[in-house]
Amino acid sequence: MRNFLLLGILVLAVTVASNSLFVVKQTERAVMLQFGEIVNADIEPGLHVKMPLVNTVRKFDARILTEDSPRQRYLTLEQKALEVDSYAKWRIVDVGQFYISTRGEIATAGRLLAQRINDGLRDQIGARNLQEVVAGERDQLMLDLTADLNENTAADIGIEVIDVRVKRIDLPDDVRSSVYDRMITERNREAQELRSRGEELAIGIRADADRQATIFRAEAYRDAEEIRGQGDAMAANIYAEAYQKDPEWFAFTRSINSYRQTFSNKGDVMLLDPESDYFKYLKDGDIAK
Repeated sequence: MRNFLLLGILVLAVTVASNSLFVVKQTERAVMLQFGEIVNADIEPGLHVKMPLVNTVRKFDARILTEDSPRQRYLTLEQKALEVDSYAKWRIVDVGQFYISTRGEIATAGRLLAQRINDGLRDQIGARNLQEVVAGERDQLMLDLTADLNENTAADIGIEVIDVRVKRIDLPDDVRSSVYDRMITERNREAQELRSRGEELAIGIRADADRQATIFRAEAYRDAEEIRGQGDAMAANIYAEAYQKDPEWFAFTRSINSYRQTFSNKGDVMLLDPESDYFKYLKDGDIAK
C-alpha cells in the first residue's frame, strides 16, 4: 500500500513538474499568458517555471523568415504596366505586439506584410519610369521600400523587415509585343546613328590617308629625281674625266658596250654598211692601232 502511495506521489510530482517547467530555445521567442492575457511579453531563452492550468506559453520562431508575395501588376510613372514578383526577409522583434496583432499566427503576419509590400511597391514604382524600375534605380527602390516598411511594422505587427527583393519583372502579355517593337525600333535608330557617325569618321580618315599618301609619293618622287640627277651628274663627270685621260680607249669601250647591247637579241636583223664607222673597231687595222 505504501509503495502504491509513493508511486502515486512520484507520478503526481513528475506531472506537476512537466507542466510547470518549460524551455525556450535560442532560436525561439516566447510569451506567457495568464487566462489569455499577456503577463510576460518576452521570455528569455532558457529554463523557466509557470503555473499549471493558469499560465500558457506560446513560442515563435525567432529566426529570419521569408514571405513570398504573389505577382502583382503595377504602373510606372509613364503609366506602363509591369508584373512584379517579390519576396521579403523578416523576423520577430516584439513578441508581445506580434502576438496581439496576429494572435501568434505566422501566416497572418505574412499576409499583413505582403499587403504592405504590395502598397509600398505600388508607391515606389509609381514614382519611377520604366528604365529606373528595371535597371537604373532598382536597388535604391528596394532600399527605400525596406526603410518605409520598417517605419511602422515593428510598432504595428512586432516584426522587422530585413530586406525586400524583386525576383522578376515582366511586361504583361497584352503590352509586351508593343513594348518590344518600340524597343527594337529605338535600338535600330541608335544603331543607324552610330553607323552613320562611323561612316562619316571613316570617310574623313580615308581622305586624310589618301592626302598623306599623295604627299608621300610626291616627296618620294622628288627625292628620287634629285638623287637620279645627282647620279647622272656624277656619271657624266666620271665619263668626262675618263675621256680626257684617254679619248681613244673611252671611244673603244663605248663601242664594245654598244655592240653588246645591239647584238644581245639574236632575233633582231640589222642592215649596216660594213665600211661604216660603227664597225671601225672590228677591223684588223683599227684594232691593231
